[in-house]
Amino acid sequence: MDRVNKAVEYYMRDFCCAQGVFAAYATETGMDEKTALKIGTVLGGGARKGEICGAVSGALMVIGLRYGYCEESDIEGKMRARGIAERYLNRFIEKNGSVVCRQLLGYDLTRPDERAKIEERDLFHTMCPEFVRSAAQLLEEIIAEEDSRAGMNPDAKAGLT
Repeated sequence: MDRVNKAVEYYMRDFCCAQGVFAAYATETGMDEKTALKIGTVLGGGARKGEICGAVSGALMVIGLRYGYCEESDIEGKMRARGIAERYLNRFIEKNGSVVCRQLLGYDLTRPDERAKIEERDLFHTMCPEFVRSAAQLLEEIIAEEDSRAGMNPDAKAGLT
């Protein structure tokens, strides 16, 4: 199964959007899926506050693991990672209109009256899987572009294992 469909499948199995995207890429970043699922647990629903979409948060964590830096003197690595993240976020906004959960859904899930409308309209099962799919598809594009720039096989691991 490809990573995009795996992310959607995780989401449809009642994991949150962040868990779905992050876990779909876990093993290639040197992390087991169980750990990725635990890390992503609290990021769904815009970190429970309707803020940045959990699927986007999951994708950003993958970007961090693949392209992030861990030495304070690595200014080039810092700028590269930030540029990749910015490019990803811009594409998600261009495709979906926002990265903010409450804006994507059209309702604020932290307000009981609006949460009831989300559930009544079944948005967690109709809209959210599409945001998970979009987040993962855009992540695939970014990974392919970065691997191409680095002269890597698109299926090659990021070297984190």
